[in-house]
Amino acid sequence: MSDEFENMTVAQLKDVLRERDLPVSGKKAELIARLQESSGDAEADSPEVSDTTEEFEEDFEDEDDFFEDEDDWDDMHTARQKPVLDEETTNALKFRASQKKKQPAFRRQEWYRYRRLARSSWRKPKGMHSSMRLNRKYRPPMARIGYRKITSARDLHPSGFQEVLVHNPSDMDGLDPERQAVRIGATVGNRKRISIHERANDLGLRVLNRRRIERRGDL
Repeated sequence: MSDEFENMTVAQLKDVLRERDLPVSGKKAELIARLQESSGDAEADSPEVSDTTEEFEEDFEDEDDFFEDEDDWDDMHTARQKPVLDEETTNALKFRASQKKKQPAFRRQEWYRYRRLARSSWRKPKGMHSSMRLNRKYRPPMARIGYRKITSARDLHPSGFQEVLVHNPSDMDGLDPERQAVRIGATVGNRKRISIHERANDLGLRVLNRRRIERRGDL
């Protein structure tokens, strides 16, 4: 174990010391000595393996007691629904992703001069003497029809779902969970949003902008 510590760098030794809640000050020799002392104490205080195994088996002899709290399963991660896509749509999504990588970042005119312009979305330059509008060199590119994406995947979510805007639970009736996903409107309140979440779970629909809602008061 000492040879292993000597081959480590000072940064690595400090990381090991932090994991063991030990001070990280001093030279390399002091760090190694500190780790050797802690390793010797840990080996002396460690119980036998057989005793630990027996205690572990005794704690979980009754499986019903282990899975007694069913509320904990609600917070566990569940895999999101994925769409059922044909080969043509899958290829179209891949091609659209490659198009997006080649697409430049469209900036507003003089975005580097004002912070508020750098944060806002792109707008077409309209100045009569605008160098960007006249396509002069070393100017940011303008959004043109040539940058438009492939037609067959134009209105699809990056996951492949077709987005459907929903404001009420009744808006989800008749939707196909294999091809369509739900996006809740921004003006929907928490009370109605909870009912939409529950209705979507019953129908097996994926909510693209699902969020955790803290239940307070009469919610």
